[in-house]
Amino acid sequence: MQRYSVFSLLRHALNRHTTWAPAWRSPPLKESYDVIVIGAGGHGLATAYYLAKEFGITNVAVLERGWLGGGNVARNTVTVRSNYLRDASIPFYVKSVALYDDLTDDLNFNIMQSKRTMIDVVQTFPRMRDLRRRQLTMDIYGSNYEQISTEELRRRIPALTGGGPDARLPVIGGMVHTDAGVNRHDAVAWGYARGADAQGVQLHQQTPVTKLLRRRDGTVEGVETPRGTVRASRVAVAVSGHTTTLTETIGLKMPLRTMNLTAFVSEPVKPLVDVVVNCPDSGFYFSQSDKGEMVIGGAPDMGQSFRRDIKQHVFEDTVTAMLSLFPSFGKLKLLRQWGGHVDVAPDASPIMDETEVPGLFVTAGWWGGYKAIPAGGLTFAHHIAKGTPHPLMAPFALKRFKRLDYVMESGTTTAR
Repeated sequence: MQRYSVFSLLRHALNRHTTWAPAWRSPPLKESYDVIVIGAGGHGLATAYYLAKEFGITNVAVLERGWLGGGNVARNTVTVRSNYLRDASIPFYVKSVALYDDLTDDLNFNIMQSKRTMIDVVQTFPRMRDLRRRQLTMDIYGSNYEQISTEELRRRIPALTGGGPDARLPVIGGMVHTDAGVNRHDAVAWGYARGADAQGVQLHQQTPVTKLLRRRDGTVEGVETPRGTVRASRVAVAVSGHTTTLTETIGLKMPLRTMNLTAFVSEPVKPLVDVVVNCPDSGFYFSQSDKGEMVIGGAPDMGQSFRRDIKQHVFEDTVTAMLSLFPSFGKLKLLRQWGGHVDVAPDASPIMDETEVPGLFVTAGWWGGYKAIPAGGLTFAHHIAKGTPHPLMAPFALKRFKRLDYVMESGTTTAR
């Protein structure tokens, strides 16, 4: 793998940048592999990378129906944080945030990590009590979360001019999560793809999986694609909202429902907000990108859907709530909008496990899974390689639903 550095940049500049090697190969598709990873999004690429780097499994194919990094990894608001509530969740996300902090050096690819802090704007006393409870739990696991006054909140976010004492929901204080930040979503996907390819993993774009295959003894055999049958004794499904679409091809039911989650960005403006702002009582969150755009997200469309656009009422509800606290944003023009489909488990926590079909592994149920990409890929790769769950992912096994041992997680942004 060619190393990126200021020296290589200068060296290739002498040849007008015509001598760079491709970031990854486009090899022919083989008939069989040791492991097939379905989905070249963040979790799929991270899984393939760690399979090769940490466990020496390089005979791996990543099959992607579209283009690399074109799914949900390109349809999110790139917030990285660990301010969760449950004992199972916090250590997992603390690990993921730590991996993100070192990812640029690890991948030799600039993911533009920006540790800019997240501030929760609190408008009700029940919410404040809930977040204080979360703070005390997070302290146990070394995840930073602190309460600040209304005056300090407005000092840190000068654009927050709404929510006065006469408002329907007045601002009563805030919580600061200094471990939070943002980075560049396509850089994360490209960095993992480049790193996986350098380890020997094969990446196959425009290769949709139409069906999972089982042997007569019930174990997984491989997958069917328009390019032919590809066999493997271990198949990992990392396809976000389409998990059930694939598992049901072999009669496997999963406790998931697919929902639409939308976001949108404004036109670029001069630097205005230097933190990630979350307003859980009003149901929206945003940050300002390095290009000056306001990247805004809100609550999900509560009905099941595979749509990838945005519903007008969701957009209107989010904007109305945002303008109640940030009235000056009413002058901004909308630049673009998008939707992603996420599969959600009954307890709003992920599923990472080997299924009842031996050799078939699933990582799914990621409500806001972008922040979990590094730890999700590492722990999932551990389970595929070792046959036993990583300690950080053990609580997220499928068996928890049979035992009613839910990981009820209210730590999702804008969850009410």
